[in-house]
Order: sequence, then structure tokens, then C-alpha cells
Amino acid sequence: MSWILTRRKFAARCAAVFSGLGIGAVVLSRRALGQGSDAQASGGIQKLNDQGKPGTEKEVIMPVVVHNGVLYVSGQGAHDTRDSKEWTIESHTTIVMDKVKKMVEIGGGSMDTVLQANVFLVNIEHWDGMHKVFATYFPHGGPARTTVAVAALPGNSLVEINCIAAVTRK
Repeated sequence: MSWILTRRKFAARCAAVFSGLGIGAVVLSRRALGQGSDAQASGGIQKLNDQGKPGTEKEVIMPVVVHNGVLYVSGQGAHDTRDSKEWTIESHTTIVMDKVKKMVEIGGGSMDTVLQANVFLVNIEHWDGMHKVFATYFPHGGPARTTVAVAALPGNSLVEINCIAAVTRK
């Protein structure tokens, strides 16, 4: 069963991918976007809340962080409050992808600039339903993606998705 990964192996592989993206993104984004002294003066890091406003020090998790032309979107879940009999993976994925899209746009990107996404499912049998909805958000081809099953997610969500995207506008 070579397809089964331990958390340690999964984390190591993700770290290698993220490191490669980060190094390449710093070099390419500065040239492509012409970022200069403004980004350097503020440390080049913007931490934004879900309204696109600068986060406060009281906020422990920022939904959007922008650095050197790369934006990082924290995990977005459905947080469904309806009766669990009404939950479907399709409805949860739609809720989550709408949130992801909003956060990417707040950070200055678009769904076409999403480079990588991580999908967490509470049931791996939901993969087909999630994938059908996920694909509709990327009509020009999707990002690199990892999908894993987890024991549970906060807020009764059936799916949680985070991503990394390129910034195309300030």
C-alpha cells in the first residue's frame, strides 16, 4: 500500500513543494509584478481578514496572507448549521469554494492564479462529489492539488480547502 502516507511523510512532501514554490515565487513575482520599495518598507507581508482589511493582533488566524506576490489562503470550511441529514458534499464544496474564491480575490488573485490547493475530506468516498464541484471553479485548468481524508473538521464541515495563489493585481 505505497499510496498510504504517514503524516510525517505527507508533511515532508508538502514542505518540499512549498519551499520550491516560495523560492521561485520570490524571484519571479518581483520581476513580473515590479514590486519594490513599498513591499520592502512594510516587510512585504500583508495579513488580511475576511473583509480584505488589515488583521489585528487579536486575530490568531488570518484568512489571507500576501507576501512577495504570493497569497496564502487559510483553510475554509462550510461550518454548516443545518440538520446533518441535509448536508451533502456538493453543497459543502460549493460553500467552501465560494469562500476560497472570495479570499483569493481579496488577496489580489483570481481562480486562474491558484497554484496549489489542499483538500481535506471527512470521508474519502466524497471525492467524486467534491471533485465535480471543484472542477467548475477552474474552467481553464485547475491547480496542483492534494486530497486527503481526515477524522473530522471544525464546524461540522465535510470538506476544508486551503490554497496558494499568485497575486496579479494590487
